[in-house]
Parts: sequence; structure tokens; C-alpha cells
Amino acid sequence: MVRFVNRGAEIILTSIKNPLIKQVRKLHQAKERHKQNLLLIEGTNLIAAACQADYKLDTVFYTERWQERHQVLCQTIAHNNVKTQLVGSEVLKAIATTVNPDGVVAIAPRLTARPEPDLLQLGIVLERLQDPGNLGTIIRTAAATGVARLWLSSDSVDFYSPKVLRASAGEWFRLPIATSQDLSQLVKQYQQLGVRVIATAAKADKTYWETDFTRPSLILLGNEGAGLSTELIELADERVAIPLANGVESLNVAVATALLLYEAKRQLRSPSLTQD
Repeated sequence: MVRFVNRGAEIILTSIKNPLIKQVRKLHQAKERHKQNLLLIEGTNLIAAACQADYKLDTVFYTERWQERHQVLCQTIAHNNVKTQLVGSEVLKAIATTVNPDGVVAIAPRLTARPEPDLLQLGIVLERLQDPGNLGTIIRTAAATGVARLWLSSDSVDFYSPKVLRASAGEWFRLPIATSQDLSQLVKQYQQLGVRVIATAAKADKTYWETDFTRPSLILLGNEGAGLSTELIELADERVAIPLANGVESLNVAVATALLLYEAKRQLRSPSLTQD
């Protein structure tokens, strides 16, 4: 059986007052993730996804029981020379943000790359998104439909949130994501590259299936309640609406994003889009 070894012997941490454990627990807060330049990766599936995407891990905290059950992943972690730390079950619960963690939590450096605008077939800009579940779902859908880039306004939810990572089902590690201090400038840069900017708006002359997604496109979506700002809507080359039955005000932003992205894939007829 593969066993992680630290300095010749396995040392188990059983106190939540241990300085290292106290440091990791602080990462539950967005300001500490920013300050320490670290993020939390919780659970077997997310850690496996990080390894598959060659995302560099800093330290893996695990219980004895978890190690016994996940030998293949242990081998991968050991092969990648990642630091490991055996902990008691109560310590593992303390550093996790989930109610019933499955026995493993990792810390890793936050992304440092900030992708610059370049020509793409399909990209997304999200303004003032607030719900981590919505963002994680959008990331998962964007990865499934071949989106090249995803940009967030700086006043959106922290995309390093453990809730975002979990909702993305591991696709967070595959999709280039960045925040922007000035979405208007970002939009203008894409327009200068010849990318058509499409804004979602409740009052628009076109439905989303009437627009041409075969051209390089950047889709703008807004806050769950307020939608896009007037400034971004006015910058867009085209405005599209999602038809709704009388009395229905709006759709969940993650659902709306999925509709637009799959319409784009339908038009592009991508041979890489798998079918069940």
C-alpha cells in the first residue's frame, strides 16, 4: 500500500490549535485566500481533477482511512512530489468547509496568469455575479461547450471560493478564468480584435436563436437580479433576449448561460461535442 512519508515517519496532527491547521482554517475566508495567495481544494473528486489538469498542489491533508481507500490517487500525489500531512478526522473536519468531508483537503497556489484578450470563437463576460453556485455551474457548462475564456467583474463572487470549485465539478481547473477591473475596456479590446459582443437583455429585438454565433463572439451576462449594467448593454454590438411566458420575469443566470452556449454549439456543429 502506498503511504505518504514525511521526514521518515508519518506524523499525525490531532489538534486544531496547531499553527499550520490554524493557517489553513483561515482560508475559509475570501480575504485570507487573497492574503495568503492560496485556495482550498476539498474532496477526492476535485483533487483528482486538479491532478489531471496538472494544477500544482502545495499540501494535501488526509486521514488514514482516506489513504487506504484511494491508493491510485495517492500514487499520483506522491509522484508529483506534493507535500502531505496526515491528520485526525476532527482536524480534517475543521479545515474543510463541507459538513461531511470525505477525508482529504488540499491547499494550492491561486492562479497568477491573467489571460490577455485575443481572438477567440466563444467567450463569456459575467458582471456582478454574486452566487457561487451559479458561477460554478456556468464554469462547468462553459467547459462542456468549449468556451475559450471567462471574465468576471472585480465586484463578482470570489471565483476561488470552495463553493465555486465544488459547483464546477472540477472543470474550474480546465477553463481560463480571470477578473477584470474594467469590463468596458475589456469589451472594447475584444471588439478591436473583430470579436462580436452580444449582450443579454430583457428588452431586445432578437431572440438568442436568431443571432449568428458562427462568428467569433463574446457573450455578456449580468447580475442575478439586476442583469447587465446600461453601460455594457450600450457597448454591445447586438442585444438578444430569451423568450419567457407571460408573468415570468427572468431565468436563473446559469440556465440562461447554458441556453446561449448550447445554441452557439448547435450552430457551430462542433465535432468534439459528445453525445450520450
